[in-house]
Amino acid sequence: MLRTPQRAKSLAVLTSGGDAAGMNAAVRAVVRAGLAADLDVYTIYEGFQGLVDGGERIRQASSESVGGILHQGGTVLGTARCDRFRTPEGRRQAAKNLVLLGIDALVVIGGDGSLTGANLFREEWRGHLKALVADGEIEQDMAEAHRRLTLIGLVGSIDNDMFGTDMTIGADTALHRITEAIDAIHSTASSHKRAFVIEVMGRNCGYLALMSAIAAGANWVLIPENPPEEDNWEESMIDALEAGRSIGRRLNIVIVAEGAQDRNGNPITAQHVKQTLEDRLGEDTRVTSLGHVQRGGAPSAFDRYLSTVLGYAAVEQILTSPAAEPQLIGLKEHQIISSPLMECVEQTHAVADRIAERDYEAAMAMRGGSFGDSFRMIKTMVRAQPHPPDPGQRRLRLGILHAGGPAPGMNPAVRVAVRVGIDNGHTMFGIRNGFRGLEVGDIQEMDWMSVNGWASRGGAELGTSRHLPRNGHFADIAAQIEEHQLDGLLMIGGWAGYRAAHRMQAHADEYPALRIPVVCLPAAINNDLPGSEHAIGADTALNNIVSDVDKIKQSAVASGRCFVVEVMGRDCGYLALMSGLATGAERVYLPEEGISLKDLEADVSDLKSGFRHGKRLGLVITSEHADSVYNSGFIKALFERESEGLFSVRQSILGHIQQGGDPSPFDRIQTTRLASKSLDYLIEQALSDSPESAFIGLMHGKIRFTPLTEFPDMIEPEAHRPREQSWMALMPLAKVMAQPGLPKL
Repeated sequence: MLRTPQRAKSLAVLTSGGDAAGMNAAVRAVVRAGLAADLDVYTIYEGFQGLVDGGERIRQASSESVGGILHQGGTVLGTARCDRFRTPEGRRQAAKNLVLLGIDALVVIGGDGSLTGANLFREEWRGHLKALVADGEIEQDMAEAHRRLTLIGLVGSIDNDMFGTDMTIGADTALHRITEAIDAIHSTASSHKRAFVIEVMGRNCGYLALMSAIAAGANWVLIPENPPEEDNWEESMIDALEAGRSIGRRLNIVIVAEGAQDRNGNPITAQHVKQTLEDRLGEDTRVTSLGHVQRGGAPSAFDRYLSTVLGYAAVEQILTSPAAEPQLIGLKEHQIISSPLMECVEQTHAVADRIAERDYEAAMAMRGGSFGDSFRMIKTMVRAQPHPPDPGQRRLRLGILHAGGPAPGMNPAVRVAVRVGIDNGHTMFGIRNGFRGLEVGDIQEMDWMSVNGWASRGGAELGTSRHLPRNGHFADIAAQIEEHQLDGLLMIGGWAGYRAAHRMQAHADEYPALRIPVVCLPAAINNDLPGSEHAIGADTALNNIVSDVDKIKQSAVASGRCFVVEVMGRDCGYLALMSGLATGAERVYLPEEGISLKDLEADVSDLKSGFRHGKRLGLVITSEHADSVYNSGFIKALFERESEGLFSVRQSILGHIQQGGDPSPFDRIQTTRLASKSLDYLIEQALSDSPESAFIGLMHGKIRFTPLTEFPDMIEPEAHRPREQSWMALMPLAKVMAQPGLPKL
């Protein structure tokens, strides 16, 4: 007789292995999603040690017990090595502790070692229960009621070395720490014309080294997956660094992954690189080993988001497939997926095996296409001079301009585009102040070193404007294109840039000079552009918001306040929703949903109830155009008027600080990918007999080009936002995280 799959009634969550920023956010998400699904939820302290010890180390969780941990680094549950769990007797005791509490589902947040140990525990589960019944430690009906343990794994690891997910919890925050350190080192290295060797973590994975090299504009990088091809690799490195000095570069930054090695398997250490630079280049060289600072600090906005959606998905998996084999919940091409846990662990070990066997081609392939693309890109970026042009090729003249509001990441995009274009033998021109500069001919040629140092620089060195050309302006634009013999344009910007490029195309029949291809690269903190799920600058803006709101929350806790925080976005609520998820806001108001008086009445009631029962802070985030009448000032006044003295209310409009600062690592890395692909496409179209214009974007993890003619059909008629906004699917999750127990999974 077939049995109906057993539905979990309770679950437990633990963290194990090395700590990683974002683990607390994942724990919070598991607890609140579980409570919303009417499950009993337990938190296990000190990892597998707590699982074996039981007692006070396994505690029933409430929504309040995981409040205030979203922004904390490390893991509040703790993590510890447990020799007893390595023994059958220890695992049997752990099984007894779970069964006695009625726990039949386990979420483990850790690395491959922790997940492997958890899987062994799950495989032995029935045997442990049988032995416990035989010894009289549990009753047979109790064993029958919990005959199966559901196991879900989330990867908490800064190394980003696990199969089954494109990003692991903690990796983005580690990149932030590394990039911030290298940015700081830049100034002292440049001042003294020094070389710095930076050693970063990663074991057998070069992700942190490679991505930080791209983000920080390093001059050389050494990773385990792709060692230098030459036996005398030191000579190639010295030649490249020396060439950079000869053209005026004041600093040299070399990044070394801790597992770096040469083609013969010999370790390449930071000290060896330092000695080489001093002996052969005669440079004053310093070594900086960032060590455990890479693990520390508050999690980035992305890690808070990632941990939250993964924790939520883990509970969904437990509810929908309790009888399935152990699963790993991960992120693939920006979609949450579930994969067989042990297959992912085996594939992770297989990469390390390929490296140990010196099969580097296979190791690179197993890391994925974007990893290989990034490595090829860094090889172009670290060059002191471009490749000499092919005498037989046609040399194009390509222009770059910004349009729309400033967005962090615009400068790195120009840097990549200029160097990719020149390296392909073409002439690159910078157009100042957007389309206004194009109208008046404010155009100048850019060479290789003109973008030196732009990898980490915020703002827009070329200048930008929201100027939108009208009918009388297109004759001037056509005249400038003809005068400078431009063969194509790369527009890096936002809404105004897309509209201007589309209008240019619409006037091409009237002015044939406008028939050159235009590629639009999305750069807008509002993330309000069609054809791309992620615009350059939005991640930096989110991190700016999160940093400020973390400070605001500290003030609120100390004073018993509710803050109404207004963020940018115009007609798009992306920044509001994502910052609400990342900061733990109780309520988020979006222009896509609007605000009703009924909403406000319910929110006031919830706030008063919370403060009556010991709540110490309230946080509401509203998008600037959420409602023309019920704006942030109105909401602040209403809440204060109706607070009945239970709490005070403050309004905070974050303003243009959201547009400022150096771009985040995510924005630097994504702009590198997009700018490189944009130049390739632009060159291809400029050499075509029938060139087409397009806008580039990252959709479902893949880079795609959409014809510019489709722009009007992909936007809301009366609003500055695209018709399709995949992130809106996160609203139910946001409500569960903010008000656990009300919406049901």
